[in-house]
Amino acid sequence: MTAHKENLALAERKRLEILEKRYKNAARAQFEMRAAHYRQLTGGHYTSITVRDQKTRWGSCSSRGTLSFNYRLIFAPPVILDYVVVHELCHLTHMNHSKDFWDMVAGIMPEHKTYRRWLRDHGHELTLTAYLEKTGIPVTLD
Repeated sequence: MTAHKENLALAERKRLEILEKRYKNAARAQFEMRAAHYRQLTGGHYTSITVRDQKTRWGSCSSRGTLSFNYRLIFAPPVILDYVVVHELCHLTHMNHSKDFWDMVAGIMPEHKTYRRWLRDHGHELTLTAYLEKTGIPVTLD
């Protein structure tokens, strides 16, 4: 690989890291806003919100009240992000997937099964590079 190609590859990696950080910050703001909104409907109390690039989870709720969300949800339709927020907030009341838990989710989002199915069918598409390609933003700089 030539020095120019190596520099270009380094610049592309750096650019993607910066973009990922921007989208993580945007995701954090969105999760905080939507959690504050939906908490009025779900009750419960969360202590903090963390945002990560998780490989196998869209969200989680700890027994200490920490809500964790996958930043890649920022690339999903807004109702999908809202569904995951509602799902995790309902865990503040029901720390399981019991009938009571799902009844609570359904009381807030009657279409939750559709949203859950959408995530299962399309979640693999929620990546930074796929989002950039879909919106016409070049992934590479060459």
